[in-house]
Amino acid sequence: MILSKLSRNRAARASSLRRPIGASRLLAGLLTLLLAACAPMAQRPLLVGDEAVQGAREVELARHPSWSFTGRLAVSQGNNGGNARIEWRQNGPDFDIQLSAPITRQSWRLRQAAGKVSLEGLDGGLREGADAEAMLQEATGWRIPLAAMAAWIRGARAPGASDLSFDQHGLPATIRQDGWAVEYRGWFAATPALPEKVFARQGTASVRVVVESWDTRP
Repeated sequence: MILSKLSRNRAARASSLRRPIGASRLLAGLLTLLLAACAPMAQRPLLVGDEAVQGAREVELARHPSWSFTGRLAVSQGNNGGNARIEWRQNGPDFDIQLSAPITRQSWRLRQAAGKVSLEGLDGGLREGADAEAMLQEATGWRIPLAAMAAWIRGARAPGASDLSFDQHGLPATIRQDGWAVEYRGWFAATPALPEKVFARQGTASVRVVVESWDTRP
């Protein structure tokens, strides 16, 4: 059974130092931590049965079509880019995505229900249409492959041809699909495991998501 509510618990650690740490040593330590957080997961050679295990994992994920997550989003497209808080709720093919940019204080709400798409938060008021990706890109300049991302964000392949590589734990390290390269740089412990950091890139376009919590309840 998939873990219903998943979040990372961070316990505070207290320690006493016998002598001060030099500024250069402290800076070097912080830099090492930052680089480690951004480093891709180590890959291993493909083993017999890897894709079968991934297929079974995707079957289990498909049994839970209703899910949501909250986290942070960073998007860039050439010289255009931005950061936002993201709350994504999925219910089968329908979704409700809320984005809030902390710097500009702008917010958008993109919803799809019964094949109809609506986008709130624009100067001209509510906008409706049929292509969620096109509407979001026109409004924000952000290119996010929403249809495929609904699968990639859970560590699954979207429909169509794909190429997989795996990390040392047998979880996806990369998915290459539709011209996008999707990297997984962290996972939450669950059954099945769910991604913590998902970085997708195609040409000059990139989408980075850091998930803070998952909810897979119906």
